[in-house]
Amino acid sequence: MTKEKSNLPKTDKLVIYQIYTRLFGNLKTTNKFYGSIEENGCGKFNDINDKALQELKKFGVSHVWFTGVIEHATMTDYSKNGIPQDNPLVVKGIAGSPYAIKDYYDVDPDLAVDVKNRMKEFEALVKRSHTNGLKVIIDCVPNHVARSYHSDKKPKGIKDFGEDDDKTKAFDPNNNFYYIKDQMFVVPSEVNPPVVPKTNYTEIPAKATGNDVFSAKPSINDWFETIKLNYGVDYLNNRSKHFESVPNTWLKMRDILTYWAKKGVDGFRCDMAEMVPFEFWGWVIPEIKKVNPEIIFIAEIYNPQTYRQYLFEGKFDYLYDKVGLYDALRRLMEGHGNANDITRVWQNESGEFSNRMLRFLENHDEQRIASKYFANNPFKAIPSMVVSAALHTGPVMLYFGQEVGVKPTVAEGFSGEDGRTTMFDYWGVPEFQNWANNHQYDGGKLTAEQKSLRKIYAEILKFTNENEAVKEGKFYDLQYVNGNGQTVNYNDQKIFSYLRFTDNQKSADSRLLFVCNFDLEKSYDTGVFIPQGAWEMMKININEPVSYSVKTIFEKEMNSAVINQQTKSISTKEAIRLTLPANSVTVLEIR
Repeated sequence: MTKEKSNLPKTDKLVIYQIYTRLFGNLKTTNKFYGSIEENGCGKFNDINDKALQELKKFGVSHVWFTGVIEHATMTDYSKNGIPQDNPLVVKGIAGSPYAIKDYYDVDPDLAVDVKNRMKEFEALVKRSHTNGLKVIIDCVPNHVARSYHSDKKPKGIKDFGEDDDKTKAFDPNNNFYYIKDQMFVVPSEVNPPVVPKTNYTEIPAKATGNDVFSAKPSINDWFETIKLNYGVDYLNNRSKHFESVPNTWLKMRDILTYWAKKGVDGFRCDMAEMVPFEFWGWVIPEIKKVNPEIIFIAEIYNPQTYRQYLFEGKFDYLYDKVGLYDALRRLMEGHGNANDITRVWQNESGEFSNRMLRFLENHDEQRIASKYFANNPFKAIPSMVVSAALHTGPVMLYFGQEVGVKPTVAEGFSGEDGRTTMFDYWGVPEFQNWANNHQYDGGKLTAEQKSLRKIYAEILKFTNENEAVKEGKFYDLQYVNGNGQTVNYNDQKIFSYLRFTDNQKSADSRLLFVCNFDLEKSYDTGVFIPQGAWEMMKININEPVSYSVKTIFEKEMNSAVINQQTKSISTKEAIRLTLPANSVTVLEIR
């Protein structure tokens, strides 16, 4: 464990609930392709009322990630409110991408009932969240900003990104942007916005595009609506680093993060953090923790080879576990994965720091589990959700509506019909609206199937929050003693088993055996063998019989195993014999 650990929360077992803020409270059901805010509606800060927050707390949530809070480029015209209009040629979707930041010191006017008082409405949401026992996370988008970036709400004495840049230089350590000298930016020819632009978009010299495209002509598949920020790395000269003096962009981003930390924000989910040098994070995170030592930083990161660097030198608290556990579980949910990949995840990627890997099955970037592009059935995710929540002591995240089986089926706008909930356009999410029930947030319109799914998720989170072995215990992988034909009918490509346990002998549930059958069609009459070393680690005398019982949390709501022993006493030298239904998860208490 690293020294900075003292600044982390008392437990790493956070339960983060991601809210796409503009969609959460929207009750309109028009859902017109490329519909305007008037036609399709938009959720507001005020819609996330006390009842909504209380229900999330009751559901088992500890942290709420409000996505899309900071003002970003949009095709919606707020010029009457003194907000400059954006050119539709460099905006994705009617509502716009929340990751094309237009003013880092302001909030999205879409989310306010009274646009003039939008910041006060956000501050009230933060206070309301805290009052209801929830911590608040917002996005930090450090790598890029909208092409229209201009802050009209920045505090006195703060200068805008690019305000003092020397635009005659392609790169300068103290420039905020990278420039394509003597060239004009060219909007991709395929861009055909649903709102007719009043003028052409002009940018000369062209600035480098957010996804590291150093060309005046980015493609339609590039992040053409964004500009790359310069942290002192000269990408066109072998990525040479110029950190001799603190680069100007570092200072400006520190001021931005400080601004939000002082507003009571409890954490930042840092977008594409690995596209920003780890040296910056290692400098800025301690600076922000001077404002609030308990504040957390989560890195969206996809390169396992850099995990250690961003954790131990960059000083991040938590990292996305997308390339590891998410990808392994997704393959299993789709019916073609290998359960042994879960072992490889913790061995090769996060064995040393599994407590700091954020596990999830959905977020705004990924396809919905229930969509035809993924599992087509939200119940196929239940074993994977248990593994995400209870594999190790680290945090777990849900995306709003995951627990009621959101299933996108039509094109909403810019992103088309792709199995995701739109992040670019105004929309209503029917399944979630059933739970919101006219802002009563009581699930009054949920179908029987949706109620069943949500109840399962609630039981999983309750188990995650209350069980000592899951929150604090050790982990022991049982694949190596059961796979490769060592245990009869144990198909290690589809079955995954492991132990979680603590040294607390007084706790009835201090030793847990998890058995997941990821086979979507086949049940197994098999067994799970626990080796001598594992018994000893659990402080159980291997010369005496041991009893066990099924955790009723899963027996009631989900597929769970049938115990084939005639007695509840077993020898530590024999396998626990089970019948595992298809697509099931079982937890046994070992007493």
